[in-house]
Amino acid sequence: MSQEIETLARMLKESRKVAFFGGAGVSTESGIPDFRSEQGIYNTINSFGCPPEEILSHTYFMRNTKTFYDFYRSTMVYREARPNEAHKALAKLEAMGKLTAVVTQNIDGLHQAAGSRTVYEVHGSIHRNYCTKCGKAFSLDELMAMEGVPHCDQCGGIIKPDVVLYEESLDSRTIEKSVKAIEAADMLIVGGTSLNVYPAASFVSYYNGKRLVLINKSTTSYDRYANLLIHDSIGKVLKEAVALLETL
Repeated sequence: MSQEIETLARMLKESRKVAFFGGAGVSTESGIPDFRSEQGIYNTINSFGCPPEEILSHTYFMRNTKTFYDFYRSTMVYREARPNEAHKALAKLEAMGKLTAVVTQNIDGLHQAAGSRTVYEVHGSIHRNYCTKCGKAFSLDELMAMEGVPHCDQCGGIIKPDVVLYEESLDSRTIEKSVKAIEAADMLIVGGTSLNVYPAASFVSYYNGKRLVLINKSTTSYDRYANLLIHDSIGKVLKEAVALLETL
């Protein structure tokens, strides 16, 4: 076991309010591609005739709803994905009374599937969908069972996934809860994110403690601020650190 894992486990042991902030890299180990890497969604989808950033915008959703849903169903939803070791380790940390909150940029719901209870989804979730006219809620299964543009069976309105599209604002209550959790933390673990997507990436700046841990395969602009920096698989690192924590 590496010195980095031992250091992380001891930092966890000494902490009482751990917050986790994560991005797409947390879910890549569950088979969900990220967005901006070489094999990511933004670089591998070319059949729709325009960049994914345009398709995933509010304007495009309103003007080209059917094409939006063709892209969304084929590219953004991975119902076969299951929680990986990172999700499971974070859920275990919460059950141990160490982890106070998961703040995630992901929309896949895998943290909850692993057992985490306090999860703030800053970009929304594919598992929540609503009618844009009357507000009726629909599950992911209900949405995916509909062909073409999904319409509400109550009023006929168009159904929209509760995910934050380009040109849309983040939910203010989710932002507030996320920031409070990070501000109150005596340890912040950041993992699986390039910290390039704003405003979510700016949440890290609200941490004022001395146990900032960055776990990422690539470098980030925050690396120089980390008290512990680990360039490795986040699932492997968290699994080993939590296992060691249980023995300390």
